[in-house]
Amino acid sequence: MSFISINIKYLRKQQGLTQEELARKAGIKRSLIGSYEEGRAVPKMPVLQKIAHIFNVNIDSLVSKDFSQPEQNDNAKTNSVLNKELRILSTVVNADNKELISIVPIKAAAGYANGYSDPEFIETLPVFSLPLMELSKERSYRLFQIKGDSMMPIPSGSYIICEFISDYKDINEGGAYILVTGKDGIVYKRIYNMVDKSGEFLLKSDSPEFSPFNISANEVLEIWKSLGFISFSLPDAENVSLQKLSFIVNDLKEQVEKINKKG
Repeated sequence: MSFISINIKYLRKQQGLTQEELARKAGIKRSLIGSYEEGRAVPKMPVLQKIAHIFNVNIDSLVSKDFSQPEQNDNAKTNSVLNKELRILSTVVNADNKELISIVPIKAAAGYANGYSDPEFIETLPVFSLPLMELSKERSYRLFQIKGDSMMPIPSGSYIICEFISDYKDINEGGAYILVTGKDGIVYKRIYNMVDKSGEFLLKSDSPEFSPFNISANEVLEIWKSLGFISFSLPDAENVSLQKLSFIVNDLKEQVEKINKKG
């Protein structure tokens, strides 16, 4: 059961906002707020994210918990900082209220780690539209430019096309993700061995010469699933052969590690 309509109305009144005032903050028409509260329509993800940000709650709670019930309201507001931050996303929309894709170039990486939740900072980033069938209109996407060769064959300088992850349950073991962290900035790695929300991630590179490392879940501010990449650096034949050899060596290394663990 979804509690979106109940919660929007309840939280709006709790903050002393009229439908017109909430609509202005969310950048939508007042009539939409009315339809949401009456259950005649459900907000699309970009609007849902804005409403969650306005009320300082996470999207998961906004959908699945009844805030009018005191015990659920308290539980939702005492979630970990990480749980809240993973669900609040600042986005940019065009004149038709359609979400645009922001680009985070290498030179903006340090600033993004500090301003990722600041709508004014996000608005300073380059934006564009990517009309591909593989990208859903109901999801949020972003491009992150990476630096270094730890995830070869994806070359340094490539732009990783990413989908916003709002729930840990959506993380796939061994999948490649962009992690925005408070300590290490923006990192692009594969995620393994996530114990729980208070535990740690094991992060691995695709290049075998880079050692895996752990990072506390509490240090993670945003997680983005890697869908593909854009690169203007085409590999030559020699590099392709070396990359294949590197993958073979890395695979053998992992197989040996698994055998040693079983032994």
